[in-house]
Amino acid sequence: MRTVLNLATAVTLLAAATLAQAGCFRCAPIFNVTDAPVTSASGKALSNDDVKSAIIRAGAALGWQMREVGPGKLTAFIALRSHTALVEIPYSPAQYSITYKSSTNLDEGDGEIHKNYNGWIQNLNRGINAQLSAG
Repeated sequence: MRTVLNLATAVTLLAAATLAQAGCFRCAPIFNVTDAPVTSASGKALSNDDVKSAIIRAGAALGWQMREVGPGKLTAFIALRSHTALVEIPYSPAQYSITYKSSTNLDEGDGEIHKNYNGWIQNLNRGINAQLSAG
């Protein structure tokens, strides 16, 4: 009986260790947008202000709070229920990026984060592209 209990304990501990090592079941590598090209449907060159306005419009439509933190750089913050995310968006007339900065309640760690965050960033990226194409 003692061997059965020790075996059961060992299996339980191994399973717990495996789950702890696996981390968040709903996590994925943090998705960043890096040097996405700025393009407009008309083919006309966009100014820095045009790009900034397109990013702000796209973010506002999706519930992101945008703040200019320097020339060619915005931060964007979103809060959904008890979850928050903060990203940095450097931009120019040629390209923009969306880079993870911090979050709350999104299980971020070891380069991974709750997969919903990645969906938010992909939606923001699509929104920015739509606004740039419209401009």
